[in-house]
Amino acid sequence: MRSPAGREGGGRRRRQPRHWAAAAGAMAESKADWMGSLPAALRSYPLSQLAIPGSHDSFSYWVDEKSPAGPDQATAIKRLARISLVKKIMKKWSVTQNLTFKEQLESGIRYFDLRVSSKPGEVEREIYFIHGLFGIRVWDGLKEINTFLEQHPKEVVFLDFNHFYAMDDSHHFFLISRIRSAFGSKLCSVKCVEYVTLQYMWEKKHQVLIFYHYPLYREYPFLWPGSKMPAPWANTTNVHNLLQFLETTLEERSRYGTFHVSQAILTPQVKTIAQHLVRGLKNTLVHRNLPMILNWVKAQKPGVRGVNIITSDFVELVDFAATVIALNDLLLEEDAPTTKS
Repeated sequence: MRSPAGREGGGRRRRQPRHWAAAAGAMAESKADWMGSLPAALRSYPLSQLAIPGSHDSFSYWVDEKSPAGPDQATAIKRLARISLVKKIMKKWSVTQNLTFKEQLESGIRYFDLRVSSKPGEVEREIYFIHGLFGIRVWDGLKEINTFLEQHPKEVVFLDFNHFYAMDDSHHFFLISRIRSAFGSKLCSVKCVEYVTLQYMWEKKHQVLIFYHYPLYREYPFLWPGSKMPAPWANTTNVHNLLQFLETTLEERSRYGTFHVSQAILTPQVKTIAQHLVRGLKNTLVHRNLPMILNWVKAQKPGVRGVNIITSDFVELVDFAATVIALNDLLLEEDAPTTKS
């Protein structure tokens, strides 16, 4: 069991709905600038101890039905995808978000789950987002994020490049140069995780942490190793199994030295897709299970032994971001002096 909460953010506890509703309501008014609006006491907390909302397959709000199936798919799927109807079905299961990067940022999302690929056969070395089907160019997404950051200088984002397809080192060099061109001095170099607070980021005028799950990260000071952003994956369609997995992985979370992603998502299996071909991910798994997942989120607490980053599909379907952000108020309660009766 988790120990009682201390200054460093100990155990998680069930909270009264009234308290949560008030906190969530206040936070909802300023989600585009929620980090800059946090109370002064929280600005010195390591970002690894704050509750931060994120999106799963963050870029998948648009996929290209006209392009071939991506290299992340099995050979049999690639062959079937030559049929236009098959690609329409793939789209229903590949899209996990409705909001663009800008819209997600404005709604409070600060962690982005990114999977990228080259287009086999394409002469140029352009890199695209990928989830079954190709998405927008990575460069276009980075520019959209940077535009938001220019307008909101106290907001900080986590960009987690965790899957790469059809990419050799030359593709990686190209992508890394794009990242550096997009963000420049906003990029935060690798530091001890506990040093990285909002106050530190503001003093250095940094706004972007890049996590890069490929060995070339060692050659660039602004690329954080993927090991600093563990994101255990339940790989289940059962919401009860998912919630148990989230509890277990929080118990096993490293207390220091890393961030932590709780992937509050359900994953369709082949059988799921076969049984619900035309319904798609949102109508089959997300809609009916989101209320239970959100209730789990409301019962969490940030801190060393608690949640850090929480990701969801279709983040706009419920007030996901405001719910996660409101959890940070619980850290203030730890710091509040207690009075004896």
